[in-house]
Amino acid sequence: MLAKQWLSNARNVMDQIEATQLDNIREAARVMADSIAADRWVHTFGCGHATIPVEEMYPRIGGFVGFHPMVELPLTFFTRITGEMGVHQFVFLERVEGYGVEIMKGYNFDPRDSMWVFSHSGINNVNIDVALEAKKKGMKVIAYGSAAAAKGKQTRHSSGKTIFDIADVVVDTCAPSEDATVPIKNHQDKLGPVSTMAFVTTVWMTVITVAEILVERGIKLHIHPSHNVPGDDTAKQRLDDALAEYKRRVANV
Repeated sequence: MLAKQWLSNARNVMDQIEATQLDNIREAARVMADSIAADRWVHTFGCGHATIPVEEMYPRIGGFVGFHPMVELPLTFFTRITGEMGVHQFVFLERVEGYGVEIMKGYNFDPRDSMWVFSHSGINNVNIDVALEAKKKGMKVIAYGSAAAAKGKQTRHSSGKTIFDIADVVVDTCAPSEDATVPIKNHQDKLGPVSTMAFVTTVWMTVITVAEILVERGIKLHIHPSHNVPGDDTAKQRLDDALAEYKRRVANV
């Protein structure tokens, strides 16, 4: 049954993450905790399906304030497939060197911030632009993606570097380079990608570790609560408090 084959492939990726990436996740979380503890931000960025982990962590039930999503609409919203903001335009734009430089001009940064970039392949120009600009501004860069599988790949950027070459901390999502994992009869291309599952897995392992570090330092978390639980009369107030804290922090971004 092909459904079980995909499930097995996904589990294998998660097992590899657990077996090989815990130390890297802890190091990434320490860098992020330092930024949040300094009343600053962990900026999060990705293109295409690599914006899914950005949208997953905040605002999200069970997430907390400290992560600032940078989602560039033309680089994520291509569900019309063709026509306006379609797949052809997206594939072109994520390879345009300099676009990421322009994106970074839209925000205010601080050297105490950190930049968390998601890129499965690590070779496309917008992500590399963003990482290089973040480094110029004194930020630590954390890259999550298929790092081992990307070794030997030719970057598309004139710097000659992949996102994994630039980052201060790299977490390998352990997804295969081609992403799709299930062969299908009479077809060349496989089905069933696993990179999104791997991204979301490593996101929550990391965010929870950041929370653990901050709580150990005595820092209060502003957690985004569920507002769908019957009988929880303070959920709305806790949500309002979390959003007020976000608004306070984001005023200088």
